[in-house]
Amino acid sequence: MSRLKVGVVGSGIGASHIEAFQSLPDLYEVTTLCDIDAKRGAEVQARFGIPALDLSFDDMLKRDLDLVDICTPAALHFPQTTQALEAGFDVIVEKPVARALAEMDALAATAAKAGRRVAPIFQYRFGHGIQKLHHLIGKGRAGRPLMATAETHWLRKAPYYEAARWRGTWDGETGGTFASHAIHIHDLLCEVMGPIESVHARASNRQNGNETEDTGTLSLKFTSGAFATSSITLGSRQQMSRLRFVFDDLVAESGLAPYNPGHEPWTFPDDDAEAARATEEALADFEPQPERFPGLFTRLHASLTGDAPMPVTLDDARRSIELLTAVYWSAHSGETVTLPIPADHPFYNGWMQTMKKVGFDG
Repeated sequence: MSRLKVGVVGSGIGASHIEAFQSLPDLYEVTTLCDIDAKRGAEVQARFGIPALDLSFDDMLKRDLDLVDICTPAALHFPQTTQALEAGFDVIVEKPVARALAEMDALAATAAKAGRRVAPIFQYRFGHGIQKLHHLIGKGRAGRPLMATAETHWLRKAPYYEAARWRGTWDGETGGTFASHAIHIHDLLCEVMGPIESVHARASNRQNGNETEDTGTLSLKFTSGAFATSSITLGSRQQMSRLRFVFDDLVAESGLAPYNPGHEPWTFPDDDAEAARATEEALADFEPQPERFPGLFTRLHASLTGDAPMPVTLDDARRSIELLTAVYWSAHSGETVTLPIPADHPFYNGWMQTMKKVGFDG
């Protein structure tokens, strides 16, 4: 089995990636860490026993690596991914992958030209709870999707933003609750419900007063005819995340753990005892696979070294950026936005400059 040599860029969420790689020693070896903060980089290097530390991204790209893992602030994802692809590496990149649909399309062109692959990070997909739902759908237990609700109710106050000054800014974070905190739960929502037909959004920054939004709601219609709502707040004294799906023949409901919406416990309640029994029987052959980052990286290794499909694709990341484009235009204009977003849309090249100027109504 081929063991891939990885260089990790960034010691924040990058530390969690390193931990996951090291839990899969037959598949990966983290040989290099890159961080412009020498002190933090050295601490993480020592903690995980990584052989080399680079303070320059350019220096790291000169090393003998199979894979570059980009865990830097959002503003750097697109240029660093582009640079790594052009240097001949496959790339893992944290969310959001880019800050505009134009950047996503440019990135796809760069990857195709370089003959390299990009693996966006959507690790919650691989939780056992959401995988059980996909298992039931695959067995025909669900029927048509009808309705879904998503809740991302977290707490973020001054210490969170003071710990990284780029947080809460359009330039540093690309957006607030929509672009950062709820992006994973919206990915799960779309993975289950399918393509979005239209979006209406409301947003405010009234809780923390930063540039970006800290409160928002979405009303979604899918091409299947199903509906969904999503509510996000960073002012909840009880932190929780929750997903609930209603199909013709099935109800699926996540637990409340704030940062694990795809993970157990999930329940499939049914007032019909016979139908509930059929659901349990359909789950009898469910085989749990690794979750979170190890789950993503295990599947990615099978893709990069064999013929397995990519666990998360650039098309998946583009879908998330298209949703953000629609969301910010709707929050700005008050309009319901129909997808797909065309190349002549006002926000195709990004929403940040407009949103910086107009802000929110508070």
